[in-house]
Amino acid sequence: MTRRRLDPVVRDSLGVGLAVGSYGFAFGAASVAAGLSVLQSCLLSLLAFTGGTQFAVVGVVAGGGSVLAALAGGLLLGSRNTLYAMRLAPLLGVRGPRRLLAAHGTIDESTAMAVGQARPRDARVAFWWTFGGVFACWNLTTLAGALVGSIVEPADFGLDAVVPAAFLALLAPRLRAGALEKRIAVAGALVAGVLVPFTPPGVPVLASCAALLLATEPRWRR
Repeated sequence: MTRRRLDPVVRDSLGVGLAVGSYGFAFGAASVAAGLSVLQSCLLSLLAFTGGTQFAVVGVVAGGGSVLAALAGGLLLGSRNTLYAMRLAPLLGVRGPRRLLAAHGTIDESTAMAVGQARPRDARVAFWWTFGGVFACWNLTTLAGALVGSIVEPADFGLDAVVPAAFLALLAPRLRAGALEKRIAVAGALVAGVLVPFTPPGVPVLASCAALLLATEPRWRR
């Protein structure tokens, strides 16, 4: 009796889930260091479930910004998932209540894995397994990070620097991407950097989202 091999698409999707989900520990620790409770940190991961948005919210709160500014920045960063959903809708073909679940699972990683497949069947498998892997790992590691952050003094272990480090980690891959992605990343960083000394916490994050307008420039010229 031969052992069945794991579907390569499932294997790759789970690998992405484990790799990306492990960063939830950093979010949990940073969230507690910023003043949120363990429960609040876990609810952010369960309900928001998009790393950039979550780190943006925590970063604004840690900098002394208002809840309104934190949520506004998070919503702007999360709005890109709407564009992902428009691309994935015909590919996934979900109906009824599953559409809500699919919407919640539409993140950078699940979208990239889905659109990178040659066959529609593989695209659907990649989407759901990537979503499931990231969601499970992210929420478990968020809880672990929040619990550790609530026990130790965050500054003693450098956990208070997690938020800016996370944003640098999100920015770095864009600098190795195409010309348009580089322009967006650099423009967003410059806008935020210029405004930090002169505006309240949260405003630089909101303003830096204006760099996304560069993505529409080629269409204006057509």
